[in-house]
This record gives sequence, structure tokens and C-alpha cells, in this order.
Amino acid sequence: MKFWGGLLVIVGCVSFVGFVFVAIVSKLFPLSDNPIIQAIQNDRYYCFLAPLTLPALLVAVYFHWLSMKLFKHA
Repeated sequence: MKFWGGLLVIVGCVSFVGFVFVAIVSKLFPLSDNPIIQAIQNDRYYCFLAPLTLPALLVAVYFHWLSMKLFKHA
């Protein structure tokens, strides 16, 4: 179980670092000749995806908490 937990934490950290690179850091570098990096630098979707999903996530977490409270005290 510790192996799978550690693996999931590492995968989450790598995913977070990759997202930060794509959303923020790649925009700060000069334009590249590599077509993949150039597509990442010109992308305007993923840099707004996480900030715009945070309000929906907060509402979902609140409703989850509320439903657990109602279930426990019913």
C-alpha cells in the first residue's frame, strides 16, 4: 500500500509540474523552432482551464460536505 501511495503522490507531483510548465513557464521562454513546443507556447486553453474550474470544484466540495453532514445526522 505504501508503494501505491507513493506512486500516486509522485504521479500527481509530475502532473502538477507539467501543468505549471505548460500554463505559465513556457509562455516566458522565447519562441522555439520545435513545432510541439511552439504549439504549447501558442496555446491559450490550458492556461485558463485550472483557474476557471476552481469555482466549480469549490461548489462540488461544498455539496459533498453538505450531503455527508445530512447523511450522518439523518
